[in-house]
Order: sequence, then structure tokens, then C-alpha cells
Amino acid sequence: MAHNVEKDDVTGIETTGHEWDGIKELNNPLPRWWLWTFYACIIWSIGYWVIYPTWPLISSHTKGVIGYSSRQDVMDKIADAKAAQAQYLDRIEVASLADIRNDSELLNFSLAGGKSAFAVNCSQCHGQGAQGFKGYPNLNDDDWIWGGLPEEISATIHYGIRSDHDDTHYSEMPAFGRDELLEREQINQVVEYVLKISGQEHDEAEATEGQTVFVEQCASCHGNKGEGMRDFGAPRLTDAIWLYGGDRQTLRETVNNARFGVMPAWTNRLDEATIKQLAIYVHSLGGGE
Repeated sequence: MAHNVEKDDVTGIETTGHEWDGIKELNNPLPRWWLWTFYACIIWSIGYWVIYPTWPLISSHTKGVIGYSSRQDVMDKIADAKAAQAQYLDRIEVASLADIRNDSELLNFSLAGGKSAFAVNCSQCHGQGAQGFKGYPNLNDDDWIWGGLPEEISATIHYGIRSDHDDTHYSEMPAFGRDELLEREQINQVVEYVLKISGQEHDEAEATEGQTVFVEQCASCHGNKGEGMRDFGAPRLTDAIWLYGGDRQTLRETVNNARFGVMPAWTNRLDEATIKQLAIYVHSLGGGE
């Protein structure tokens, strides 16, 4: 029985006989080069299945002829890197911070390691560049509540601030308004005085009255002139560096409700070498003393 071959009027190519909404499908075979490439890929995949680990099993996988494992390759590289670092980490662990800073090899290694450790453990609160945020100190400036010497920074990292460690730095500011230790008028007066000693616009009459309140209620921690006292973790109030903000509204909120920021103790979370590297790195940022 003869087969009727239909050809497209425009291209002259045979059709497959399929038609959709008046559109006919042309019988255009795939190019030979494409088909041979496809066949070659199939052959290649079969060879890959044989040589490399490929198919998952119930509790394992096919190992392949050569038994290659990319995971093991990564683990080997990590082990090699740790072995290369060990010679420095072992020295850092037993060396003092002063010795590390005086040894160019250990110093450079500590700065690199500290930067990496900071990104993993500290940047979430202090920022990638240690610039800080509201309630989280900027570590690039020279305003240190608990001290900016390498040893003091190390102690802060070890034990934290108001953490659950027995040796933590601890201070607690009274909530003068919430606990009704001062009247609203007295709070407004002491806020004006703090604005005055920090070089901001203020009400002079209120500030004069506020000085008396400050000496009676605040000077025992912040100093008679607001210069701050590290023994009590009380910040300096005479500069333009503020942890929570130095505007009138924020100062009122601080005096009313107090602040109680917490930094965790890292002594049981990080090893000694890592903490030393962090202390060296933080000190190098520009604000260390």
C-alpha cells in the first residue's frame, strides 16, 4: 500500500503528520554531530559509574574501581592545614601576649587567625569591621570600659561581661526612674548635666541643678567629672562616644531604666590559642591601648 508523503509548501521538508491549530510538525532529524555527542556521553557515563563512586545503596554506596572520595580528599587537606598550623598554635598557647607581639611570625599568624576567629564568633554583634552597633561597642576607637590593653582584652574575652562565669566583669547601673530612686525632675536635671559635660546643647539652669544630683547619685561610679571608672565598668560621659546613644531622649531612657548588656564568656567555648589570637587582633584594630 503506497504511503502518501506530505511536504511542507514553504520549506519542502516532509511533515510527521502531526498538526496543532494548523501548525504542522516538520520531520527534521537531529544533526549527526549532536547524536554522536549524545552517544559519547552515554558511554562516558557508563565508564564513570564503573570507575568512580556513584550509586547509593541502602547503607553505603558503590566505591568504584579507584575508590576515590571527594569527602576524604577534603578531610586530608584539612588535616594537612591543621598540621601546618600546629607549629604556630602550640607556640601561641604557651607564649604570653607580649611574647607573641614581639615575635613577627607569631604576630602575623595571630593577626590572620584572630581576624578569622572574629568573623566566625564576634562579628554577629560587633560587626564585620568591629564598628559596633547600638548596645555593642565599637572596637576601633580608644574608649574602653574595662580596659584596652592586650591582657585586659584577653580577660574580657575569657570571662565576658555580666556573664555566668565566676570571674566575669560585673557592674549594674540602678534604674533611677523605674525603681523610683529619683523624681522625674531630678532625672531631667541630671540628663541636662550629662549633656553639658559631653559638650552638647543643654539647659544651663537645669544642668546646674543636675550637677548636684550627679555628685550625689552618679559620681561614685562615673567619677566627679564624669570621666568614668574602669573598676566599676562605668563609661566616660565627657566624650562623644556612646554605647546606646547620647541624645536627650536616649539619656533619659538610660537613667530611667538603666542598661545591662551581656557578653558571653568564651573561656569554655574557644581554646587558649584562639582567644590569644582574638586579643591580638582586636588590639590591632586601632583602638587598643
